[in-house]
Amino acid sequence: IIHVMREIPAPGDKVWSIISNLDKEPSYWPGMKSIRNMARTDTNIIEREVTISYRNSKCRETVILNPKHSIEVKITEGPIHGSKTIKLNSMGQDKTIIDVLWNIKLVGLLEVFTSIVKRYIAKQTEEAVEGIARLAKADSFVC
Repeated sequence: IIHVMREIPAPGDKVWSIISNLDKEPSYWPGMKSIRNMARTDTNIIEREVTISYRNSKCRETVILNPKHSIEVKITEGPIHGSKTIKLNSMGQDKTIIDVLWNIKLVGLLEVFTSIVKRYIAKQTEEAVEGIARLAKADSFVC
């Protein structure tokens, strides 16, 4: 389990517009190289393939958008299995808490390096949250 939480000085709607634009995730989430959407079963459920930096590995994910509240990612194939949940808690007009929780199991060769990979994913998550905060602060941000 990896947990990262941070207060972002921006309204919840603005933070949501950033994190719910799933095609832009590689621009602020280190380690995520590319995304290929496979299917959209309804407006808020997306099946996708994500290429990560570890050996250009591919992960299969189901993403569930709970508008303006959370994003649930179920990782079903690849070197990582489990889930990543991103929750937002709007604390008024200019403050939002972003809470990222990973519950994952490493498979294959990565399993041997669990502690190293856990630190790496925690650092990437911190960097992603920082990137989201920078985008939220930017006056020129357009979804």
